[in-house]
Amino acid sequence: MHSTATPATPATSATPVATAVTATHCPYCALQCGMGLTAGTGGGVEVVERAAFPVNKGALCGKGRTAPALLSSRVRLTEPLVRSHATGKLAPATWEEALDRIAAELSRARAEHGADSCGVFGGGGLTNEKAYALGKFARVALGTSQIDYNGRFCMSSAAAAGQRAFGLDRGLPFPLEDIPRTGCVILVGSNLAETMPPALRYLTELRENGGTLIVVDPRRTRTAEQADLHLAPRPGTDLALALGLLHLVVAGGRTDEAFIEERTTGWEEARAAAMAHWPELVERITGVPVPQLRETVRMFCDAKAAMVLTARGPEQQSKGTDTVGAWINLCLATGRAGRPLSGYGCLTGQGNGQGGREHGQKADQLPGYRKLTDPAARAHVAEVWGVDPDTLPGPGRSAYELLDALGGDIRTLLLMGSNPVVSAPRAAHVEERLRSLDFLAVADVVLSETAELADVVLPVTQWAEETGTVTNLEGRVLLRRRAVSAPDGVRSDLEVLHGLAARLGHGKKFPTDPREVFEELRRASAGGAADYSGISYERLREGEGEGVFWPCPRGDVEAGGEEAGEAAVHPGTPRLFLDRFATEDGRARFVPVVHRPAAEEPDAEYPVLLTTGRVLAQYQSGAQTRRVDELNSAAPGPFVEVHPRLAARLGIAEGEAVAVVSRRGRAVAPARVTSSIRPDTVFMPFHWAGEGRANSLTHPALDPVSRMPEFKVCAVRLEPAEPMATNGDRVLDTDEDRDRARAGARPGPSEQG
Repeated sequence: MHSTATPATPATSATPVATAVTATHCPYCALQCGMGLTAGTGGGVEVVERAAFPVNKGALCGKGRTAPALLSSRVRLTEPLVRSHATGKLAPATWEEALDRIAAELSRARAEHGADSCGVFGGGGLTNEKAYALGKFARVALGTSQIDYNGRFCMSSAAAAGQRAFGLDRGLPFPLEDIPRTGCVILVGSNLAETMPPALRYLTELRENGGTLIVVDPRRTRTAEQADLHLAPRPGTDLALALGLLHLVVAGGRTDEAFIEERTTGWEEARAAAMAHWPELVERITGVPVPQLRETVRMFCDAKAAMVLTARGPEQQSKGTDTVGAWINLCLATGRAGRPLSGYGCLTGQGNGQGGREHGQKADQLPGYRKLTDPAARAHVAEVWGVDPDTLPGPGRSAYELLDALGGDIRTLLLMGSNPVVSAPRAAHVEERLRSLDFLAVADVVLSETAELADVVLPVTQWAEETGTVTNLEGRVLLRRRAVSAPDGVRSDLEVLHGLAARLGHGKKFPTDPREVFEELRRASAGGAADYSGISYERLREGEGEGVFWPCPRGDVEAGGEEAGEAAVHPGTPRLFLDRFATEDGRARFVPVVHRPAAEEPDAEYPVLLTTGRVLAQYQSGAQTRRVDELNSAAPGPFVEVHPRLAARLGIAEGEAVAVVSRRGRAVAPARVTSSIRPDTVFMPFHWAGEGRANSLTHPALDPVSRMPEFKVCAVRLEPAEPMATNGDRVLDTDEDRDRARAGARPGPSEQG
């Protein structure tokens, strides 16, 4: 972690707006750490400490500290690129040429194949304004139902489980500052020390205050090393583990009967389901010894207050919603929800993963977390948008299902802020589907692996070059402020959507000023579950810019009172559910769940389990962090963690290239032999493309509720490595692709565009 002023890599194309410090936020994870930006020496930008912001109190990880390096024209896009019909190559073009080409292809697809032949794919890093505008663009300018975003790959199972149990999904229903003040935390499938380093202090303070930390992870990570108790279940068995703990709670008479009676429904069915998972059975399924199960229950129930926090480990499974639901049931049965310093929370991953799923870029949602199938919700949003509610399309496909349909029902795709060539499960298949499109347009900061396949690439502004709001993992709405001017030739995503909408006859409905978009978002969200109507840019600029927690309705006094300076100001809601849950009757709902195997279990041909995750110096698909020299030096490439016993049995040596093979693909990376992983499991980080692409292996089996793919567990085998033909970072899957690469053309059927 870092908490002092540090010069960034010179960003020669970025012109500082002023020499004073601009208070803003890190562009990476959902902590949205506060930082300051100021003019550095040599025309660059310098990161300085912003100690007053409560989430990180000035501390930054290496990614945040080096974020200004991406402002340099050396590593980012600064002009549109259009693929030539004649040569198949991307070449510089004017903005007018690029936007005209996109609009023409979208119009052609709609005319020939219908509105749903146009797909839209967004990202969890887009600001609230951009996510809102993208959802509106899909449904109003294109009239398509085919929109979703990469956040479906991140928090969707926890969101679905929270909706089922509490009637509302907000990652953390309490602020981070409550964590050190509770008595016990069970942290399930999270490696905060590497994924959110500044947040580790909350767990350190918890233990310093006398609280206990239990970490559930098949690897002994840097976070697990901080725990009082580390449980290492077999990947894909978190559901059985949670059910076994609830069984022991019931058997030990440690349920909170008064809380269950007064504030919940559905307990009898959930209890019966849990009682079918006795400790010895759970040990056989999970590999966690019965004494550790009993010790977990003792530590959790002995504490006066306690929390369960989950992350991608239990969520990225084909039963992720039920798995999170089982952990929520444990909280409800012990009275550890809806009370101070207690509850269930999800550690949202992406920078705006929370806000990104609230305002309309999900396949089934409208702004304010409204359901697309709700007639009242459709009427409200349609009125704000100035359209007939009957013209709004219904729900479309989820993220993987949308990507899988490319080149079939979906003929064209507009993609913003995502890199599915690296981040999607069964990635080689997704790459093939992207190549099969009639037309692909990508708006991004850098030429990602997905952008390399596009027919048109649009260079867009990034975090320090634009103003906009984001919502962090606590539900804290924050204002990220523009600190530098974008290079010539770069436009904002809002300008992109306006330009396309204008060409499609809807330009007036798509303003380019983020404040104007946010004012419309406020109206669209008013009365919804995620109500932002009481939040304004002016309010977010106040004081130290600590932000406002949603829901934050406008207040009792309407426009007339505001003009008179008399409006009632809602304080925001840092802590949810203390008086009632967000269900119709105000009670939390137990949901009965039972353990079931992963979609793909090991067998004689594929005898080893693979799980995936992140490393400290890289982020998500690596499209940005792999362009920062300091971060690449710290984490230069993929690897495979292998237990010494498994390595000895297979004859694998430290540093030796090993091939990991699943039914979907093959990846090659050097071995790291370590006792920190289970002997039946290997681990790969997923930040890299090319032959080390972990998501070439992962399983696209979907959770039936959340439609989350099963990233965290699949069956593989290990074998001696045979190098794969590559073009840079990208694996070339066919002889035709190799021929095209040698000719300098786009891999795949570019002539279709």
